[in-house]
Amino acid sequence: MRATVIYGERDVRLEEVADPVLSSGGDAIVRVVAACVCGSDLWAYRGIAPVTEPHRIGHEFVGIVEEIGDDVTNVAVGDFVIAPFYNCDNTCINCRNGVSTSCLNGGWWGSPDRLGGFADGGQGERVRVPLADGTLVATPGMPDEDQIPGLLSLADVMGTGHHAAVSAGVKPGSTVVVVGDGAVGLCAILASKRLGASRIVAMSRHADRQEIAKEFGATDIIVERGDEGVARVQELFDGIGADYVLECVGTKESMDQAIRSARPGGMVGYVGVPNGGPELPIRPLFNRNVGVNGGVAPVRGYIEELMPEVLSGEINPGRVFDLLLPLSEVAEAYAAMDERRAVKVMLRP
Repeated sequence: MRATVIYGERDVRLEEVADPVLSSGGDAIVRVVAACVCGSDLWAYRGIAPVTEPHRIGHEFVGIVEEIGDDVTNVAVGDFVIAPFYNCDNTCINCRNGVSTSCLNGGWWGSPDRLGGFADGGQGERVRVPLADGTLVATPGMPDEDQIPGLLSLADVMGTGHHAAVSAGVKPGSTVVVVGDGAVGLCAILASKRLGASRIVAMSRHADRQEIAKEFGATDIIVERGDEGVARVQELFDGIGADYVLECVGTKESMDQAIRSARPGGMVGYVGVPNGGPELPIRPLFNRNVGVNGGVAPVRGYIEELMPEVLSGEINPGRVFDLLLPLSEVAEAYAAMDERRAVKVMLRP
């Protein structure tokens, strides 16, 4: 089959690799219907996260189950399934505590699993899914074509944006600032609107992303950054800042922006993959009673909550996919996101 391999900085290739095979009894083979490129994939693509050797890449996909192991009971051949950006058993104590990203038996796509098999990267034609009963979520039936983007967003970005809002504690009537206008930040706006926030500020400098932000529920746009950005937030909210700030980038600058945009007693929900050395300024947080909560989003636990609203059309997180390419053009998909010619690229094998 064909699958994506990253060799190093700006060197992504589609290659022929071995077909996946069942090996553990609890695994499944999924034919990928749609996958995508994540902003976090760009850290390796840009050389920020060094690539020491060529490896498979991609961690967001939906597809159709083609084979299952003898022990699999929760999904069947022919099911359309959503895979979160990691695999998990959904039964260990960490999973039961709502932190399935720390599953005691789980792992990551594009790497060996704990039973000696290989979990294929998501940017390919097929994937062997370890722990299929805990990892995969089947849709009620075969979705319509126009529902696939929204379902794919549940593999990562919509669940991650939702986790930012949940971690911060967004509630009805609250004020929210979202730092970051990538797919996760835009989904954090949608999640905040869904949770009842009355005023939502998108910090964005890009007209195309501002348009999506407004569609998703943003009431205000701030283009300034740093001290000027903080001043603009305070102008909007009684001179003190917002109730909740959602950090969806992962840099030192974005975390600083988020913390200083929160009002005294406010909360920052952070989900941006840390890059560039963000550190918490404990004394300023202490002095202003600002809290910080978040981390790797346990999206497996949100899929079943959010999926009915995607299927009904109540929310449309698939709107973040603004470029569709065949898998054969995966190198262009990376380049388009790297150069900000696309918010998020969907790949179709």
